[in-house]
Amino acid sequence: MSDPTQPTPDIGHERAAAPLWHGRFEHGPAAELWEYTLSLPFDQRLAPFDILGSSAHVDGLVLAGILSAEEGAAVHKALALTGAELAAGTFEFAPTDEDVHTAIERRVTELCGDAGAKLHTGRSRNDQVVTAFRLFCKDAVAVIAERITGLQSVLVDRAVSAGGAYLPGYTHLQQAQPVLLAHHLLAHFWSLSRDLDRLDSTARRLDVSTLGAGALAGSSLGLDPVATAERLGFAGVFDNSLDAVSDRDFAAEFLFDLALIGVHCSRIGEEVVMWTTQEFGFARLADEYSTGSSMLPQKKNPDIAELARGKVGRLVGNLTALLTMLKGLPLAYNRDLQEDKEPVFDSFDQVRLGLGALAGLMATLEFDTDAMAMSADSPFAAATDLAEFLVANGTPFRDAHAVVGGLVRDALAGNGNLAELVASHASLGPVAAQLLEPGVSVSKRTTHGGAGPTAVAAQLLEAHKRLQADLATAETIRARVTQ
Repeated sequence: MSDPTQPTPDIGHERAAAPLWHGRFEHGPAAELWEYTLSLPFDQRLAPFDILGSSAHVDGLVLAGILSAEEGAAVHKALALTGAELAAGTFEFAPTDEDVHTAIERRVTELCGDAGAKLHTGRSRNDQVVTAFRLFCKDAVAVIAERITGLQSVLVDRAVSAGGAYLPGYTHLQQAQPVLLAHHLLAHFWSLSRDLDRLDSTARRLDVSTLGAGALAGSSLGLDPVATAERLGFAGVFDNSLDAVSDRDFAAEFLFDLALIGVHCSRIGEEVVMWTTQEFGFARLADEYSTGSSMLPQKKNPDIAELARGKVGRLVGNLTALLTMLKGLPLAYNRDLQEDKEPVFDSFDQVRLGLGALAGLMATLEFDTDAMAMSADSPFAAATDLAEFLVANGTPFRDAHAVVGGLVRDALAGNGNLAELVASHASLGPVAAQLLEPGVSVSKRTTHGGAGPTAVAAQLLEAHKRLQADLATAETIRARVTQ
């Protein structure tokens, strides 16, 4: 197959352009119809994928005897030149170009005449467009997978460098128990790993060629959709032509994956916003990954983190828009399906940029581990350790909970500090009071997956293994694109 990015000399005569469906109509389209239905402004990014699909279709036409070998070569050259013009920004669009697919066919026909006019034989824009869209999504999934592993790598590196640093863990945004900083960072790592697993699953399901389904019922011509799928590098081919041209499950799944990745990025962003406030003081922003204020000279703003949080509404809205559009559509193709692309393009762009920006932000964030430890060393954060001390000595947990809760209440009421109250309590005493000393509580979290040093050391080993596996998964997803 010819390289669609390489220009070739002019190889044919020009043929007048007209809407692809002009033969049925006595009058041309009204301006209002044309303006409302036009998709060219946004679907131009499908151009390289349409060139690939068209090139594979030409091969199929040659094998079926619909195009001669010479005609096929001429159309391939015209497709290559058209692709080069589009890539270089020198392609001249015509008023009759309803979308990028018609623009490409029109240009190919201009370049090689009657041979180009045969390009659309045996296919419809219904199967043509969704094939190009699937090829785009295959590539887009690979890009997101690579960006995810980039952020994962940063989180693992920061977890390793965090060492024994610890900070308060929160529930309900109230201090709960101390946790190692590495443990906190790895929590985000594991959520991203699940995102990658979902992307891999989505990539497998979208890896199906629809070219050959025609408008809805296939073709009477001797085309071979299976061979075309192989030429395009798809893992499979459609089984039902009606389903092939109407299915957008792959787009909905990809949008869900992107929305959930966005949610996970938003949670990271929210914590960065909080941690970099003076009130928390747990981290400081690098100049390169923060902005200033036009009025307030002292400000350093976490714009990346805030936008990671703010863009989630957009991502969820794109998913909702697509699902709502798909609801209740009768088989097979309906023009409603034109609304599938902009949500995917937008969500892909935002998540791609967001993952890269967050990776840079997290790589350069400066942690104030002294401030973290000072906050985590509140004696009240060890209340559960006191209750478990009593449990280990035979006290039922609910009774232990009530005892420690009462001591906390007394301390807050000014009847003594908690350490003194614990040391003087008959069921606790000086040994239990040692649990309130700085850095002790976090060391007590020993169970699998817990926040203490031994458990986190084991978790880091597993995270390194998972990162290697996730990098291999990202490579596998990319290989599906380039095969």
